This record gives sequence, structure tokens and C-alpha cells, in this order.
Amino acid sequence: MRALVCHAYGPVDSLKLEDVPKPQPAPGEVLVKVGAAGVSFAAMLGIQGKHQNKPPLPFVPGNEIAGEVVALGDGVTDLKVGDRIATGGSRGGFAEYCVTVAANAVTIPDALPYAEATNFPTLYPTAYGALKWKANLLPGEVLLVHGAGGGSGLTGIEVGKAMGAVVIASAGGADKLAAAKEAGADHLIDYRKEDLRTKVLELTGGRGADVIYDPVGGDAFAASLRCVAPEGRIIPMGFASGTIPQIPANILLVKNVTVIGFYYGYWNGWGGKTEPTPKEAVALAHRRAMVADAQKELTRWFVEGKLKALVAGKYDLADWVKAFKLIEDRTVVGKAVLVP
Repeated sequence: MRALVCHAYGPVDSLKLEDVPKPQPAPGEVLVKVGAAGVSFAAMLGIQGKHQNKPPLPFVPGNEIAGEVVALGDGVTDLKVGDRIATGGSRGGFAEYCVTVAANAVTIPDALPYAEATNFPTLYPTAYGALKWKANLLPGEVLLVHGAGGGSGLTGIEVGKAMGAVVIASAGGADKLAAAKEAGADHLIDYRKEDLRTKVLELTGGRGADVIYDPVGGDAFAASLRCVAPEGRIIPMGFASGTIPQIPANILLVKNVTVIGFYYGYWNGWGGKTEPTPKEAVALAHRRAMVADAQKELTRWFVEGKLKALVAGKYDLADWVKAFKLIEDRTVVGKAVLVP
């Protein structure tokens, strides 16, 4: 099969498109014929060796996958050959076939195309878990979403709207703001032309945003601290700006602000260096059950038209550099995918 292989950490153009053996599913795994694989900032960091998860070299990148189950490993009973699934993992997606842990897969309806489905393994459940489980976003509250034209931002807008929030979208440029409006944002801010703090306070009658969803970091996070409402919640989801912010605790104290960490990988997989203890296994099973319930609601929202799962472009494996260029240049609007 064709696969993109990372032999050494470095720039994305250092990957090699190679013919490699088709993987076989181990117990608890399924073999998937990949219909589409998401191109993401996290995948780029993994290729560069800058992500917290570093698979042993060489490896096939790609952790957001949608496709058809073609073989089952021993012990798999919840899936069958022919099922259409979306799944997340640590690697393997940039190939014609990949294996994935069956417990992490969610079946998807025929109405959900594979390219659009790549939003569901990570982006949508990340927004759902962060906004619902952690931030307890309530109907009528104001949600500010940074990086609103990218995949993380757009899914944050859509999930926030589905939960009944008033959404302010911040992005740079007319194309990204148009996509944010299409996703359901109530108010738009072009941070390149407008002062973010001033505009948010103006839109909220001086109160500020109740919840801030931030996949950007850097200056965006600094501005968030200045326009968050009393008792507001800020969720740092990533650092697309390249700068990891340092948090001044005095502002948190004075405004009763909560900064909430949320790493989705903790909820759908075991990241420890050893096998989980019986107590940890029970906790992991509970988290995975929460993820399964979230995925069911998210796919239902898609069928109901509440989620659009915008795709920025579809690229063959051979054109992976073009796809990642959208991420590197921060020009992506929606989700770029590789289609083997």
C-alpha cells in the first residue's frame, strides 16, 4: 500500500511516499481502508518532533481517520466488516490502510462523507468536551472563539451554537470571517483591523466573554485575559501562534477567572508508560463511555444540520506538502484532508 513515512523528525516535506506492507490488526484493533485523513497542526508538530506524543521512528503520521472496516482483530465484537467509522489515534492515517483501536472508533451514518467525518475523531469531541464537560457553557452565555477560520475554531463555533451560546468569532481576514459566519457566529472580529479587547467589551456591554476557546495562544491569550467576564473560563486548546502563554495569576485572582486545560487524548486513550491499574482501567472505561455518548450526540447534530464539518480541500497522498502548506501559512479555512 502507499503511505507517507516519517523517517526522521523535520519539516513536512521530508516525508517519503513509499510502498509499505499493509498492517494487520492486533487483538482489539480493526483494519480500516482509509477514505480520508485529516491534516492538522498537531500532525505537523508530530512530524517535526514537537508534539508531546512521539511514536518510535519510522512511523506513518495521521491521527484523524475516516473509512471502512475491512478486517477485525481478535476480541472485537462492537464493529463488523463494512462499517463506516471515524477514529482517532496516534499515527497511521496517511496511508491507504491503517489499524486503529476498536474502542476509539465511532460508526458514522451514510449521510456523513469521509472527508467531513475527519472532523469527528478529534475536533468536534474536543470542542464538546471542553465546552460542556469542563467549561459548563450555558445557553445564553457569550463564547469567544479565536482562530475562528481554522478547523478547531469552526468546530468550536458550531458546538457552542448547538449548546445555545452567543458566539463571537475572532479571525484574521475576510475569508476566515465569512466561514465563521457560515458556521453560525453571531458577531465577527477581524483582529488584524480591530482591537480585540475593545470590540468584545463593546459587544457585551462592557462585561466580557463568559467562555473563551483559544487554539491560538500568544497575543490572543493575552487579549483574552483583558476581555474575559468575571467568573469567566478560558480554555487554551493549542498554540497555533507558536507562542505558549505565561499566565499572570493576579488577573485570575482579581477577576475570579478559571483557566481550564483540556487534552482530549486523555479521555479516549491510555497515555501512561505502563499498563493501567484496575482502578485506572475503570476510570478509562468511564471516560470512553462519555466520549461515545458525545460522539452520538455530535453525529446527530450533523444529521440535523447543526454541524457543517467544513472541508477546506481534498488532496492525494502525493500532494501532502500542498495540504500542510495551508496549515503552515495559517490560511486554511476548515479542514484539509488527504484522500488516499
